[in-house]
Amino acid sequence: MKAPSLHRLPPLEKVSNGDYEAALKTVQERLAAVQASCIGRSRRAIIAVEGLDAAGKGGFIQRLTAPWDPRFFDVQPIKAPDAEEKAHHYLWRFWQKLPAQGEVNIFDRTWYGRVLVERVEGFATEAEWRRAYDEINAFEKMLVDDGAVLIKLFFTVSQKEQDERLVERLEMPAKRWKVSPEDFRNRLKRDAYVEAAEDMFARTHTAHAPWTIIDGEHKKTARIKALNLVADRLSDGLDLSPPALSPDIVTLAKAAFGKKLNLG
Repeated sequence: MKAPSLHRLPPLEKVSNGDYEAALKTVQERLAAVQASCIGRSRRAIIAVEGLDAAGKGGFIQRLTAPWDPRFFDVQPIKAPDAEEKAHHYLWRFWQKLPAQGEVNIFDRTWYGRVLVERVEGFATEAEWRRAYDEINAFEKMLVDDGAVLIKLFFTVSQKEQDERLVERLEMPAKRWKVSPEDFRNRLKRDAYVEAAEDMFARTHTAHAPWTIIDGEHKKTARIKALNLVADRLSDGLDLSPPALSPDIVTLAKAAFGKKLNLG
């Protein structure tokens, strides 16, 4: 199957402000219903979020999780590995963060750090990051074969728009926490990161775990596209009707409430 590319993005059809609010409400209602079905039918899912700095990952995650019951999802913000994590295979720390049945875990940065930041910054040897493609494909196939839904998103943005967003964050005190030295380091190595991402798509875009590139040039359009994609993928093959009550619950409920109970 043909891998996506940052050099072949389809034309962007922007969502207007008025349409955005209506579209956001609609898709978040869908997401709430889908999460309820995932919980009731023990579906577990992993949403892997990668992308360029200031491309819209955080805003997407915020709106994705807003309608969800917090007891059944978790956001994993992936930082540099600590000493204990470095003592194990690099995938070890991700195994510790996988969701249980009925849960959705969102990874804000992922195991793809081995073939992105670790490759570009020299934290992994060439032999290590080249070997990682096969290791990651095997890891993801195990997850999918075990019944997990795996959704992989890569957010991108132009250099011009990225710079404008970084300036906006610096000028707004409430957003300054989002800016780190890595943003400027990565900015200077943009071409190297794009090259690494292109290799990543070519080597890890598989039938069981495909990549979707989200053009983040227009934040609101990107959010609606990504949110609908997640709703579609989570609900694929999932019975969205309310699950039936277990006979034990029915027996207990009738004993407790008698004729006042109407189960339809």
